Amino acid sequence: MPKVIRAEKKSHPGLLIDPALARRILVGFIRSEITRTGMHKAVLGLSGGIDSALSCYLAVEALGPQNVTAVRMPYRTSSQASLDHAQLVIDALDIPSLTIDISGMADSLITQFPEMSRMRQGNIMARCRMIVLYDQSACQQALVVGTGNKTEILLGYSTLFGDSACAINPLGDLYKAQVRQLSRAMGVPDVIVDKAPTADLWDGQTDEGELGYTYEDADHLLFLLIDERYTPEECAAAGYDRDFVDRVVERVRRNQFKRVLPPIAKLSHRTIGYDYLYLRDWGT
Repeated sequence: MPKVIRAEKKSHPGLLIDPALARRILVGFIRSEITRTGMHKAVLGLSGGIDSALSCYLAVEALGPQNVTAVRMPYRTSSQASLDHAQLVIDALDIPSLTIDISGMADSLITQFPEMSRMRQGNIMARCRMIVLYDQSACQQALVVGTGNKTEILLGYSTLFGDSACAINPLGDLYKAQVRQLSRAMGVPDVIVDKAPTADLWDGQTDEGELGYTYEDADHLLFLLIDERYTPEECAAAGYDRDFVDRVVERVRRNQFKRVLPPIAKLSHRTIGYDYLYLRDWGT
């Protein structure tokens, strides 16, 4: 990690949100996107972290507690604290819940490759969890609500067809700092809001430890690059370590494939994902 990532540790005012307005928009988004499919229920993976907790709070406000099922999916190395923090949300919102251990599912593949890296193991766990969620989606006639935030999506800090898979995502346009702001406003327990973010894939694992920089620094730089359209040179002139800027820019670039549907080779005049995009096809 560079010794100096930002010359001045100042919060960018653009990262401040109006929590009441954001809450109203996101609750309406969840309600309209789910009900327009003819469904009225949601299912989501509740990890004990801030992102899934906030998605759960928003879904409950949109659909009612009886229509939101939270699923805890521990692996054998998952921390008890993660399970306990997820239970805090379940109890606070009084919602249906399931606890499904994925150890057997994941280990049936992991144990066949003794030299498997932690990254491969983590990807398997993430995809096993999504198998569970989509099975519950079919069982309950519910849509899977996503939990990935804008910072993670831009950095590619997710597993394709794992934790990035969902039917709708209410948090995808909120940076991590904004997730914290809205979580506090909605009453997510402080112990969840304040703890170090982790995918809980192995003992001692943290998001920031893997990334090599903090979400705070990433948020500020990404806001300039994406929302303010700064060039890397302008970010460096604004006081950011150039090596840090280049690392983040390259990470955003090489993970673009995770942010789009699989590209379709264009042969016709109406190609899905290129020309066939009209909202009117959804009746809006």
